[in-house]
Amino acid sequence: MKYCHLWLLIPGGWLLTALMQMITTPALAQTANFGTISLSVGFEPSQGKVSGYMGGSYSLSTMSNRDRDQKACIGFADPNPDHIMILEKDFEKLKILVNSGGYDTTLFIKGPNEETVRCGDDTGRSKDASVSDKDWKKGTYRIWVGTFNPGVKHNYTLTIEQN
Repeated sequence: MKYCHLWLLIPGGWLLTALMQMITTPALAQTANFGTISLSVGFEPSQGKVSGYMGGSYSLSTMSNRDRDQKACIGFADPNPDHIMILEKDFEKLKILVNSGGYDTTLFIKGPNEETVRCGDDTGRSKDASVSDKDWKKGTYRIWVGTFNPGVKHNYTLTIEQN
């Protein structure tokens, strides 16, 4: 038994590598910094509004450099998602918008089943981010509201709209 732990000390050991990845990669959290929102088709506009504060030093591009449409995924946020959105049915179209009063924000949305990534940055002339897309499958989505620069913190309102 005294030799069991020696392989942990061997440079390049597979377990050491795996442990380091677990330590430096955020877990796919089951909880969010600012809660969970559940939506069904035909939801009231007030049900699609949540708020929080953005910011952090975790680079969102480490989770994915590009989304499903090859848009760049950028920004900095907390390693845990800010919101969890549960879609109780498939949605043909959704639009997710950040209102931070004009600060430079980004969006990173992952789900369902961690398979689909959607990213957003500036919306038109606004520095606030948005994602407008079709084919939202039933399931759980993790949403990060990021900032263009690390360590910046500002309040925001996140609005989810049916198109």
